[in-house]
Amino acid sequence: MTRDELLSRISIDPQVCFGKPCIRGRRIWVSLVLDLLSGGMKQEEIMKEYDLQEADVLACIAYGAEMSRMVTAQHRTRYRYMTESLVFNFCRVKIC
Repeated sequence: MTRDELLSRISIDPQVCFGKPCIRGRRIWVSLVLDLLSGGMKQEEIMKEYDLQEADVLACIAYGAEMSRMVTAQHRTRYRYMTESLVFNFCRVKIC
């Protein structure tokens, strides 16, 4: 299954689960699945406990990875803007 196919299993709807990312049609938060995995629960246990398919769990992991990439990109953009702004202001002060 491709990353896009996995991500299509995740939905964000303001009318469902308070707008939090959840498994499409299941009302199970992505963050819950990720918390369970990070807490040491096995994928098979989660699948059995919440009646999920393997692709659902993988979709949660893919979503978490995608969000991590987005946050990293945002931080890079902010850092670059701050650096350019500082350099510009420093040069402007020195010239005047």
